[in-house]
Amino acid sequence: MKIILTHEVSGLGAAGDVVDVKDGYARNYLIPRNFAIRWTKGGEKDVEQIRRARKIHEIQTIEQANAVKAQLEGVKVRLAVRSGDSGRLFGSVTPADIASAIKASGGPEVDKRRIELTAPIKTLGGHETSVRLHPEVAAKVNIEVVAA
Repeated sequence: MKIILTHEVSGLGAAGDVVDVKDGYARNYLIPRNFAIRWTKGGEKDVEQIRRARKIHEIQTIEQANAVKAQLEGVKVRLAVRSGDSGRLFGSVTPADIASAIKASGGPEVDKRRIELTAPIKTLGGHETSVRLHPEVAAKVNIEVVAA
């Protein structure tokens, strides 16, 4: 199935890209979560609009990405969450939680879709996550998860 991506999807493409994917992946995952729309001849107009919006919001150059990377890596991020006596969390830490914690710690505003977690954060303590700022630049952010 041919689709137009409306958001960046890791391993697939950026917003505004037209890609071919399996029908089930598009119908069951990408389209319901508004990561993509079906490709149509009339949808080609939408592609240009999505690309213009992406250029406004994304980091344009590697120099800008490296500047934001330096800011992110210099910020100490503490995230207070509810946990049990054994140190396990009630639920897990989401990328949206991390993005708001970075902003609250005095760091730059980061889009939650750019935060990549290798595994769900379900315990107290220090954790490392990466933030994809540019296709060639990723920042490592250390997060300290503490009990609320």
